[in-house]
Formats: sequence, structure tokens, C-alpha cells
Amino acid sequence: MIGPKMQKAFNNHVTAELYSANLYLAMSAHCESKAYKGFGRWLRVQYQEELAHAAKFVDYLLARGGEVAIGAVDAPGKSFGSVLQVFEAVLAHEKEVTEGLHRLYGLAQSEKDAAAQVFLQWFVNEQVEEEASVQEIVDKLRLIGDKSSAALYLDKEYGKRGKT
Repeated sequence: MIGPKMQKAFNNHVTAELYSANLYLAMSAHCESKAYKGFGRWLRVQYQEELAHAAKFVDYLLARGGEVAIGAVDAPGKSFGSVLQVFEAVLAHEKEVTEGLHRLYGLAQSEKDAAAQVFLQWFVNEQVEEEASVQEIVDKLRLIGDKSSAALYLDKEYGKRGKT
């Protein structure tokens, strides 16, 4: 059985994951509206991953006999600037997610909830990959500057994400 503090924290995290999904879907639409269909696709895959993360937390709560209580999800913005600004915002958001997961892990430690710690370890590792992946995109976009042909090349390359 999951304790009340962990249950509340996990439910809050489900809501946060759903916000992340909505944010990335909005960013995807923004990129696609600016003819960056590849970056839009990359963000659409990210949107789907965030939904899957929320579902993992829901499944975990249910498996531990917890009650699922999903909160209201704030609406993301509509305009996100240049493609570089989009991915700088993605990186900042992923860093916030990492901090939230570290707080959850710390709570699991203080609550002596070993099962939650094991569950959260996957997410902690995932965040290392998430931040590195987005940092790479930001670094490349900064490197190319105003070179539109290079931006279009990157758009095409990152648009391959999720394709089999």
C-alpha cells in the first residue's frame, strides 16, 4: 500500500506529466505552423512519451492500492518564438521535470518507500537522456545561427524520430 504523502506526490506528478504533454503538443503545432514539420514531429513524439509517463504513474498508483486523483492541467502558451527559443524552453522545462523527480525520489527516501525509489529510478535515468537529447538540439541550433539551410537540414533529421 502506498502512503498518503507518496500518493499525493505521485498524483501531482501525473498532472505535471500531462502538462508536459500538452506543452509539447502546443510546441509541435507551433513548429509545424512555421514549416518546421520535422521539429514538430520530434515534439509530437515527445508529447506521446509524456502521456506514457503519466500512464506509468497511474498504473503504479493502482498497483500499490492508491487512489488516482488527476488535477486540472494548466493550458500551455500558444506562441513560442523561433525554433531555437522553442528548444531552449523545452530544455528549461525538462530541467524542471528533473528537479521534480529528484524531489519525489527524496520523498520516497524519507518515507522509506523502497518500491517507489525503484520505480522512480527509471525516470531519473530517463531524465538524464532527455536533457542530453534536448541540449544537443539547442547546441546545434545555436551553432548554425541564422543559416536557414542548416536549420532545414536539422528539421529533416530530427523529423525522423519515431519512424521505423
